[in-house]
Amino acid sequence: MSEVTQDYIVDFLSTIQPISNPFLLALEEEAHRNRVPIISFEVKSLLEVLLSMHQPKKILEIGTAIGYSSILMSQYLAKNGSITTIDRYPFMIEQAKKNIARANLEDIITLLEGDAEDILPTLEPAFDFIFMDAAKAQYHVFLPYCVSLLRPGGILIADNVLNKGMIAQSRVDVPRRHRTTHKRLRNFIWDVYHHPELKSSILSIGDGIALCHKTKLNEENNYEKQ
Repeated sequence: MSEVTQDYIVDFLSTIQPISNPFLLALEEEAHRNRVPIISFEVKSLLEVLLSMHQPKKILEIGTAIGYSSILMSQYLAKNGSITTIDRYPFMIEQAKKNIARANLEDIITLLEGDAEDILPTLEPAFDFIFMDAAKAQYHVFLPYCVSLLRPGGILIADNVLNKGMIAQSRVDVPRRHRTTHKRLRNFIWDVYHHPELKSSILSIGDGIALCHKTKLNEENNYEKQ
């Protein structure tokens, strides 16, 4: 269900979407049945268009969950492409491993177990496409690593950045328990809009998407565009 788009629009668009491949459709139904969060169909459609255009060879995902997004994205990899995905929650890791194996993608999708903040500094650039769908309050922490790991011309997508629309509200109008996330997401959005290496847009689909294009090479990086 969409968070920041009117429901009747979402309902209409969902009725005219092409049917997913059978395995992904079964995963969607299983996730909805068990109330496991996966990307909305609007975000899925956007990813499919961008990946179809971009045809990345190396994808990084932060937030594996049950493996749904990794399996979806694997359909659009360039020849001999690969996906590295990170998750910290044992239940999700167990489910993701099962689903990746069921999809016969163990040679393509590598699941790294642990905190992304600890794992990201250990990775080598350069990724063509990064999808961030993890703890929203940590996006601002992950961003510098993502920019460093992304090749020039690469795409960064961050999901759920509008936080059910609360991001547009004044801090005093946000429930106290959400204020830390509210502040950090606002900082993240400011950072992607003003980062010297990114050209960014916030799209009000699903629960909000940050779409970022890395436009130039950081002088501290010595890798070249492949």
